[in-house]
Amino acid sequence: DAKHLVPNKMRDFFCTINLDQEEVFRTQVVEKSLSPYFGEEFYFEIPRTFQWLSFYIYDKSVLQKDLRIGKVSIKKEDLSNYTGKENWFMLQPVDSNSEVQGKVHLELKLNELITDNGSVCQQLVVHIKECHGLPLINGQNCDPYATVSLVGPSRNDQKKTKVKKKTSNPQFNETFYFEVTRSSSYTKKSQFQVEEEDIEKLEVRVDLWNNGNLVQDVFLGEIKVPVKVLRNDSFQAWYLLQPRENGNKSKTDDLGSLRLNICYTEDYVLPSEYYTSLRNLLLKSSDVQPISASAAYVLSEVCRDKYDAVLPLVRLLLHHHKLVPFVAAVAELDLKDTQEANTIFRGNTLATRCVDEMMKIVGKHYLKVTLKPVIDEICESPKPCEIDPIKLREGDNVEINMENLRYYVDKVFREIVRSSISCPTLMCDVFYSLRHLAAKRFPNDPHVQYSAVSSFVFLRFFAVAVVSPHTFHLRPHHPDAQTSRTLTLISKAIQTLGSWGSLSKSKLSSFKETFMCEFFKTFQEEKFTESVKKFLDDVSSTESKEPSGVSEPVHLKEGEMYKRAQGRTRIGKKNFKKRWFCLTSREFTYHKQQDKEPIFTIPIKNILAVEKLDESSFNKKNMFQVLHGEKPLYIQANNCVEASEWIEALCRVTRCNQRRLSFYHPSAFLNGNWLCCKATVESTEGCARCTADVPADTQIEIDGDRETERIYSLFTINRSKLQKLEEACGSIAVYQGPRKEPDDYSNFTIEDSVATFHTLQQIIDIVEKLNESHEKYQKKRSSSAKYGSE
Repeated sequence: DAKHLVPNKMRDFFCTINLDQEEVFRTQVVEKSLSPYFGEEFYFEIPRTFQWLSFYIYDKSVLQKDLRIGKVSIKKEDLSNYTGKENWFMLQPVDSNSEVQGKVHLELKLNELITDNGSVCQQLVVHIKECHGLPLINGQNCDPYATVSLVGPSRNDQKKTKVKKKTSNPQFNETFYFEVTRSSSYTKKSQFQVEEEDIEKLEVRVDLWNNGNLVQDVFLGEIKVPVKVLRNDSFQAWYLLQPRENGNKSKTDDLGSLRLNICYTEDYVLPSEYYTSLRNLLLKSSDVQPISASAAYVLSEVCRDKYDAVLPLVRLLLHHHKLVPFVAAVAELDLKDTQEANTIFRGNTLATRCVDEMMKIVGKHYLKVTLKPVIDEICESPKPCEIDPIKLREGDNVEINMENLRYYVDKVFREIVRSSISCPTLMCDVFYSLRHLAAKRFPNDPHVQYSAVSSFVFLRFFAVAVVSPHTFHLRPHHPDAQTSRTLTLISKAIQTLGSWGSLSKSKLSSFKETFMCEFFKTFQEEKFTESVKKFLDDVSSTESKEPSGVSEPVHLKEGEMYKRAQGRTRIGKKNFKKRWFCLTSREFTYHKQQDKEPIFTIPIKNILAVEKLDESSFNKKNMFQVLHGEKPLYIQANNCVEASEWIEALCRVTRCNQRRLSFYHPSAFLNGNWLCCKATVESTEGCARCTADVPADTQIEIDGDRETERIYSLFTINRSKLQKLEEACGSIAVYQGPRKEPDDYSNFTIEDSVATFHTLQQIIDIVEKLNESHEKYQKKRSSSAKYGSE
């Protein structure tokens, strides 16, 4: 959220997330506010190098261009300082001198020349080769040129390249010559002194500009290189463009502030064989007796926040089909400490966190097919549902609102209890284990087997998705305040209906809000209880639930992009048009608008390759191509993150296709030849090898090595806690008397000190070996670094 924004009057605001100058996400517009609450969460992989992660606040305008109020920019190197905690940032002014992006490739050389009179002078040679990743200007590729200057205390020699049209990656390949030191015949001082004085103070400055033609040129960034670093060597490097130093540094008014919670991780993933030992140790966790002595359990013990450990752990175990036995083992440990059946699985333990994360990963499609239509109806044509007398608006009728709420609750409840056939098998297997473990722990309670399952599927899955549909990708944005309140009331009702036996009269009296108690008096207990019981039976059964006939295609991704006309008609102009794209496990389609019939369909089995397309083909960024039986389908995504996500999703779903290509053309076939290899026959085999395969699971994107690397990082960060736990195990093994209270290790769960000690030794040994591998990699990486500037 933001607060105290200027101008000091109610306006409509939205916020964008940018990698350097490229917008990758934007929030919904919050109307008529000075302190807008956005409440939106974005998770994304970063597919390219970047210098700044920036957040811009805009004042939405209907007739004019949206006005940028201010920004928060965080340097990539500083992101780790803010990760994992909320921070308020003061908005900074948006100054054109600081809005930079991209890099420039330079070669510099000092030559010694002998003049006509035989004296020696030095000449600087600047070869500006190319730039990469310059920003878009007003949504279009820029027309860049560079000025190259030699600057000193008493000189400023400037030269200029030619303007390159419509490109973010201009190839300049121009060379400029500057005289650095005059020969001694031109000065009273000795040549040696002049050379020292000049070279110490001289620097090469390269400024990038967008040629404005009829309007003012726009600054794109600059770099400065001291001439003294050259000595007599040729020096070649890539430099990241920097903001202009003499930018707007005057004191600015308070523009307001923005609250952010950023979580940034950066991992160097080594080749798979380096992780064999750690991966095997983690995967055999469910076989370790007791489970608290396993590597996976130790990970959760040493991490300050269990969630840090749970995410990579669940994904790794899921990837290798080891999650169900592990969850069963940690749930059994949980149940040992549970004294009353009605508090079963209510805490934030390793077991409950693992099941939560598993449901989020595996249940995405399940939620979509079950809840999306009804959530869309509630958000797009909301009826008033407020039943709290204190919060009622003037003119509202509580009876009508109660009827509206009852209509929505019935509809959501009905969709849920009918949905068991769509529940993923893995979720059913986990629920089956939890149900039987609960019945075994409380044999005299006939209801506990149901409450064990309902505490997850109703309370932690459906009710949470209803109250925050944007988090589960059921809606693109956080709903407005009134709709949020309606969803909160529906979510409360679903929790109550799903909680086994909570509709009984004795339970109703325990409601904090009397208006909710009144609302539930209208429900017939037996009818709802039977429906819940049948649903819980179905989703905790290990029998096959696949319906007869063909199963429904799985919806994988959808969104708006631009596609180039494929020229299927002779008279059709080959321009770019905005279309709605949809990918399922069965076909890839595009439509004129969302929810319209498809204009064009490619069956998944017909896709031969999905690859990036060189920007030079159409002078457009973020393009990729889908190769199938006909001409390639050329598509432009809205930003680099979106392009990367689409390519990955399409590659995953087509990985097992029989006729996949090995080679492709990285550029387009235009004006009678391929731009990449200059071949003149359109059917010529590709000139570049297709990119490597990606993981095959179409619904779950998991890279096992990456998750193992994340776990290694967590063990490394928490090395001191591993040693503390090791010391604790040693103390317990030596001292066999009664346990002292309190002690250093009272927070750790140590059931078998010898087994835990053995696991800890293995972990520490593996982590040390991986440390060595990483150090070797970092040395190799730093010795071959390409960039010249920091």
